[in-house]
Amino acid sequence: MLERPIIMMVEAKPENLNAGLGQCAAEMVAAQIFNQQPDQIIYGCVTNGELWKFLKLQNTDLTIDLDAYSLEPIERLLGILIYLACEG
Repeated sequence: MLERPIIMMVEAKPENLNAGLGQCAAEMVAAQIFNQQPDQIIYGCVTNGELWKFLKLQNTDLTIDLDAYSLEPIERLLGILIYLACEG
């Protein structure tokens, strides 16, 4: 059983995926504070159900993947999510 948040997921409006990035980043910082481990990497994801964007917070550095990933091919998206779960 996981005890700390490792991946924060935010639902975005269908027409504006990037609008959820700020909310996701704020939730990632909150998770970092809650975990009381500032060195722990926190991952984030913003999705509108069809497109997915990924973020990474390490210490005070926030990285946002510029690519948006679609559901197809599903193997690529699942691979990313599995990687994030294993890294966290």
